[in-house]
Amino acid sequence: MSLIDQIINRARSNKQRIVLPESLEERTLTAADRCIADNIADIILIGNPDEIKEKAKSLQLTHIDQATIINPATSEKTEQYAQLLFQLRQKKGMTMEQARSQVLDPLYFGCLIIKSGDADGQISGALSTTGDTLRPALQIIKCAPGITCVSGAMLMLTQTPQYGEDGVLVIGDVAVTPTPDASQLAQIAVCTAQTARSVAGFTDPRVAMLSFSTKGSAKHEVVDKVIEATSLARQLDPKLHIDGELQADAALVPSVGAKKAPGSTIAGKANVLVVPCLEVGNIAYKLVQRLGGADAIGPILQGIARPVNDLSRGCSVDDIYKMVAITACQAMDTK
Repeated sequence: MSLIDQIINRARSNKQRIVLPESLEERTLTAADRCIADNIADIILIGNPDEIKEKAKSLQLTHIDQATIINPATSEKTEQYAQLLFQLRQKKGMTMEQARSQVLDPLYFGCLIIKSGDADGQISGALSTTGDTLRPALQIIKCAPGITCVSGAMLMLTQTPQYGEDGVLVIGDVAVTPTPDASQLAQIAVCTAQTARSVAGFTDPRVAMLSFSTKGSAKHEVVDKVIEATSLARQLDPKLHIDGELQADAALVPSVGAKKAPGSTIAGKANVLVVPCLEVGNIAYKLVQRLGGADAIGPILQGIARPVNDLSRGCSVDDIYKMVAITACQAMDTK
């Protein structure tokens, strides 16, 4: 069974309430219909019910009636959510009048549903920018305890079963924080290991903190940052299986790991890779994808207290469908 099939089955086994605020977007609505048909999540759509149903009819979708459709303009909970938004943002200068206006934005309304405990996760980005997706999530749901930065992980399904977890690797950060400091890099390590557990189903995430040096083979401030981040990650999560600094070959290849980092429990066995900066992560996963023929799934946002995920505006129906299942798996692990 493929990894994505495992993820879908896991989502189906414990259905979560997933908000899709871009409810009139054709790919989103089509994916919602498929998710309902396949029983992988309880879908919440934000918008005018008549418009959504008319759009679904025009697309010949037959399951949208089973979704929960909430119109911020008429919902009995809109004022309650506006009060909550005001409480969360008044110290930043938001007035009650502004909160009542802002709550009508579907992206904000969805995050307020989650904050109130009435939903478990949200996905947007088929129409919205990453900034528009993240802004309400960080203002309302906020970061997970002990975490101050959001990052993005990529699932890499490679054609090399001898590496990672039968060819599957999780890489972070590939999407959000350009130049993390040591503290942020440590948080990225902890969060990426968590994603490996909740989404990829790894029972034993083995984290390699990557660099161009292995165990002191080179001296540089960037290497020092990775070494410090490794130490900080162990403090954040004392049970985390992690080592660094390691070069990529030392992290993945047993013979190289044994030679370059003798005694390491991670070298040659890593299934989670943490890169020192976003530039490296973005370049690396795209090279592996294009030159190595790997499937790349993500990025999966991590570090938020409840899962909120961002889509590419060029995403397909299948991309959205998979992200619903992924978000559901994350939601199970953050309750």
